[in-house]
Amino acid sequence: MNYLPATAIDALFARQKAFFASRQTRGLDVRKDALHRLKQAIELHREDLYTALEADLGKTREIVDMAEIGAVIHEIDFALAHLDEWVKPQAVPTAEIIAPSTCEVVQEPFGVSYIIGPFNYPVNLTLTPLVGAIIGGNTCILKPSETTPHTSMVLEAIITQAFEPQYVAVVQGGREENTHLLSLPFDFIFFTGSPGVGKVVMEAAARHLTPVVLELGGKCPLIVLPDADLDQVVEQVMFGKFINSGQTCIAPDYLYAHSSIRPALLHKLLEQVRERLPELGSTGKLVTSRQVARLQAMVDESRGEVLVGGQSDAQARLFSATVVDHVQWDDPLMAEELFGPILPVLSFDDTEVAIELINRHHPKPLAVYVFTRDAQLARPIIEQIQSGDAQVNGVMLHAFSPYLPFGGTGASGMGEYHGHYSYLAFTHRKSIRFVP
Repeated sequence: MNYLPATAIDALFARQKAFFASRQTRGLDVRKDALHRLKQAIELHREDLYTALEADLGKTREIVDMAEIGAVIHEIDFALAHLDEWVKPQAVPTAEIIAPSTCEVVQEPFGVSYIIGPFNYPVNLTLTPLVGAIIGGNTCILKPSETTPHTSMVLEAIITQAFEPQYVAVVQGGREENTHLLSLPFDFIFFTGSPGVGKVVMEAAARHLTPVVLELGGKCPLIVLPDADLDQVVEQVMFGKFINSGQTCIAPDYLYAHSSIRPALLHKLLEQVRERLPELGSTGKLVTSRQVARLQAMVDESRGEVLVGGQSDAQARLFSATVVDHVQWDDPLMAEELFGPILPVLSFDDTEVAIELINRHHPKPLAVYVFTRDAQLARPIIEQIQSGDAQVNGVMLHAFSPYLPFGGTGASGMGEYHGHYSYLAFTHRKSIRFVP
């Protein structure tokens, strides 16, 4: 893979600055045409994406269709259906102090945007923000993850086919290239990744007072109350925890079950893990051998009881679906977001104490999941645990709705996107007053 030298990156940035200044990105027809071209290029490279995502992450065609290509196409179609409405100036009442006049709010593009894509859903989480950049009227430089090289090359082919580089371009690279890109005075930065790198991005953006959206992560709890439907819980854990080998920012990181139902829940869960994920590679591939070694060390150091799994093959980038019971808050498995197919299990007797411990040890996760047959029992839990988003009796799928804002708070991020919220994220709300 060829990486651009700093001088070429600077030249590309200057070309995008000039192109944005020409106002050619702002026309409604231009934005719609760009979305159509992006959609067509994705479809033309569908088979290439299947092959690349299997090589990089062991993803099946079904997962790619749902969580990668399908998610982006849905976002494009939703934007095409609603963009005419979103771009209209919003008339607002005139305050008495500035009468007589008429007032409105318009959405103005930021300019040259920079999107830093992650490795875990490299198509979805790189191209879905791009949809926001386009409908907002911006130009964009994308940097896909260097740890998913096959997919990053296909992404570059898609963008090269769909756009001239002064409008949208891909810059491949690792830390060195990203550091140089972050030194440039972008007008907007969108980052998806770890909180540690998020701090680096925010620090770099502060030098130019550049606005940012940070989509990070955290340890998302899955809380099971005594009256929960245990079969439903198991089905959602099997989907949410083990899809993509656990490498999902909104995956349930740990299972926090009421002690009265914990034995029955674990019995059902272990049955399903052994039946549906029996092989070492059943959950897909981890992104690097280093990540496998990290997870194996955490399991080895854990004081919990490994009920199933715990095996790995670092060279093949595989880790078995693993459930670890009797985990305490100070366990190595609870030190940080796992981002792997390991499910620590904790139990509680008092819901208020459980809430307090979540807020103390892992505040403001990206999502909170509560399972109960009575939604009124879930509401106070959701209200007392600050989080990016929440679900009752389900996991992760809220992130697929263009009607819902998706984003974190505190350590799990800042800013939201998807659907209309992507348009709002990539534009500035500009107040205008007309005096007669």
